[in-house]
Formats: sequence, C-alpha cells, structure tokens
Amino acid sequence: MKFLAITLIVHAPDPVTGVQKPTSERFREVLDNALLAEELGFDGFGVGERHERPFISSSPPVVLSHIAALTQRIRLFTAVTTLSLLDPVRAYEDYATLDHLSGGRLELIVGKGNGAAQRELFHVTPEDQWERNAESYEVFRQIWRQDKVTADTRFRPELTDAEVWPRPLQQPIRVWHGSATSKESVDLAARYGDPLFSANVTNPIEPYAELIRHYRERWEHYGHDPADIAVGAGTAGIYVARTSQEAIATYRPVFEGNLAFQKRLGLEPVFPTIEDFVERSSALVGSPQQIIDKVHRYHEQFGHSVLHLHADASGLTGRQHRDSLQLFQSEVAPVLRRKIPDPPFTWGPVLPVPPIPEEPAHV
Repeated sequence: MKFLAITLIVHAPDPVTGVQKPTSERFREVLDNALLAEELGFDGFGVGERHERPFISSSPPVVLSHIAALTQRIRLFTAVTTLSLLDPVRAYEDYATLDHLSGGRLELIVGKGNGAAQRELFHVTPEDQWERNAESYEVFRQIWRQDKVTADTRFRPELTDAEVWPRPLQQPIRVWHGSATSKESVDLAARYGDPLFSANVTNPIEPYAELIRHYRERWEHYGHDPADIAVGAGTAGIYVARTSQEAIATYRPVFEGNLAFQKRLGLEPVFPTIEDFVERSSALVGSPQQIIDKVHRYHEQFGHSVLHLHADASGLTGRQHRDSLQLFQSEVAPVLRRKIPDPPFTWGPVLPVPPIPEEPAHV
C-alpha cells in the first residue's frame, strides 16, 4: 500500500484556537508539510484545487512547482484538478511543464469539482458540468499522447492539427479520477482504464463502496483486465496516539471546533459526536492497532492500494501533528505495506534523483 499526504489549503480560523494565519504563512505551512511528508517517507503529496472560500488552492501548478524544487523523491499529486472549469489546453501546458521540472514525479487526480461559487466564477452550470469534464479530459488526454490534435469541441475553440508545447516527459502521465458521489466520474475512469480515487470523507462507508463496486463492473464492461485496477481512498482526519483514550482526548477539541464551523455554515453534521465520527467515518483516530484494523475493514470493501491522509495540523499543535504522522509511519504504515498490495504499476520518478551539490569550501 502507498500513502499520500494531501492538503486542500483551507484558509480559515483554527478550529481550536480561532486564530487565522496570514495568507503567506498558510502557504509556508503547506511547503513545510510537504517537506515533512518527504522526510517521514510518504509516497506522495497532494494539493487540491478550489476556487471559492475558505480555500486558497486556486493555483496548484504553482504550489506544486515550488514543492518540486524543494523535494527530491516524493511524487506530486493534484487533488483534484477541476477539469470541468479549465481550458484543457492551458491545463496541459501547466502540467507538462511541471512534470519536466519535477523529473517526472507528477500524477493528476481529475474531477469536475464542486461548489456553486466556483461554477458561477467560470460560468459552468450544473447541467453542463459533466459534459465539460468529459470533454476537457478527452482533449487533455489526446494532447498528452499526440503531437498534433484535432478535436471538435463544444466548450472551447475547436482544434485542427494543433501542436501544444512543451511535449510531455511522462508518456503518458498517470491520471486518476476523483469521485465522491457520482457514477459519471466512475464511468469515465472505467471507460479509459484509469485508476479511481474515492473521496471517502463526508459519509459512512456504504455510498463509497457502492461506487467502487460500480467502477469495477464498468471496468470489466469496457473490456479491461481486473488485475489492472487501482483504487485510492481518502480519510476524514488522522490522529494516532499510543492509546485510544489519548487519541480521542487530544482530537476531541478539533472535532468539536469543526462541528461548530459546520453548524455556523448551516450544515447538518453527518457524525454528531466524536465517538460516532471515530466509529463510522473514515477518520483514523486511535492507537496504531486500531488504525491498522480500520484500514483493513475499509480495504475489505474497497480493495484500495493507496490511502491519503491529511497533511495539515488543523487544530493540533505542530508537535502533536508531527508525532502522530511519525507514529503512523513507524508502526502503522509498515504493517499495511506488508499486508496490502501496492498498485499494479511502477511508482517513482521518471528521471533519477540528482545529488544535491555540495557547498563550495570557503577559503
């Protein structure tokens, strides 16, 4: 099993202290968390894309390019690239450039995105968002694979023998399809033989397991080998401690702060208590053995080989966050790596990692 740390770059008051960091400090925190993820041995680091409050993740290619310059090994993910809102030509140019700069460490998770404010910002309607998403992905896919592209498009000017530069490093790049509740995303992934990443955050396990079963059915319907399926899944939160009592006691203020924030937004909580949250959500809050057992329970339903964890402290102190991730990597991840298979494809940079040059000696 492989493990990603991801951030949606939420820019809101801390759920425990109520303090909101300056924008520049919040971005610096993202970079520090990417460095921490590489230091601790995570396999990937992901940055979301949102175009509305309370997020400041509107430009993942820029953030990931900075992370690429600071890191050496870790793979870089988008989570997700909102293709229904983007010009696929421009998106290709950004990500092909980033792929070269990172030495072939880039992977995309694509999806239509959600939220009325960002749809209005880009003049996308609920009625056409799925068609935009599919069209943008089909054009993006062609550009990555073909030197010249002709496409009769509805939502951007058509292409006739178009050349788009730079040509890619990874040929082709791996593209996952992010899915929360929609069979459209699942079907698009299955049609092209692409891996699926289940959000698995907001609800109990059942609706996500149903969509993954549908993905597997559609995968075989389109004639793909079941042995080639790869599924990833998200988590709703993480705090690993030596005992369950310590984990819940430490995480309780975080949960209650997030619960209060949801209520201020007029949202009805899916999990009304932390005990219910720990039991029925995908959150990994508990002792190492409890986390191992819970991931196995989800794996029985999903068959997933990649798991994402939250990269942000969000209510925890920096020390609590680091200690939790260290404990996960030292006592949870090794067991899951042994027991749950990796995805059925190579995982690593395309180019060898260059050595860091030594500082010149001062005379």
